[in-house]
Amino acid sequence: MQRKLFDILACPIDKHYPLEMLEFNVNGEVIVDGVLICSQCSRYYPIVEEIPVMLPDSLRNKKDDLAFLEKWQSRLPENVVHGGKPWSL
Repeated sequence: MQRKLFDILACPIDKHYPLEMLEFNVNGEVIVDGVLICSQCSRYYPIVEEIPVMLPDSLRNKKDDLAFLEKWQSRLPENVVHGGKPWSL
């Protein structure tokens, strides 16, 4: 995800802006892996291989989200790992 796109993203559920972004893997101005967090509704949106996964809960893949949480749990805030929506560990 291009870093400049971050400035225009809002939570698709409650339209909260701005989102919080944590970067795990960066290549210049491109965020390869990271997460977007909505402080309003406690939802997290993974950034995987440069693509932010900002789907409504009903379209998200539980298996992929849980794998993301397990992979990055040491770098994610506790409230995302154990209380984030739509799923947590």
